[in-house]
Amino acid sequence: MSAKSRVLFNKRKARNRFSIRAKATSDLRLTVFRSNTNFYCQIINDQKGVTLLSVSSLDKNLKKEIKKNAGNKIAAEIVGLEVAKRASKEGIKKVFFDRGGYLYHGRVKAFADAARKEGLKF
Repeated sequence: MSAKSRVLFNKRKARNRFSIRAKATSDLRLTVFRSNTNFYCQIINDQKGVTLLSVSSLDKNLKKEIKKNAGNKIAAEIVGLEVAKRASKEGIKKVFFDRGGYLYHGRVKAFADAARKEGLKF
């Protein structure tokens, strides 16, 4: 990533998080991070500053399903389904989606659609 792209990405990320925190009526935030090889997400309680649960494509159970490339759309969908299942077990039904500066496209969109399909509301 070039220096200019990194600066623009960081500005977009800060703007997105500020907007989410300002509009949030709930204290739970679903944040995502994607690298070239893996996909990560976590649900954070901002008032307490605690991570309630996290799921990534590196989890042992998910690695068996994903097989080779954990950085593609299929892996993002599997992670989305898993985070929604774990959230429902914890009693979490509604969160705010923090895409962390990433555009709502590709892997991030596949993740969000899968989580919504499983019953997580955001």
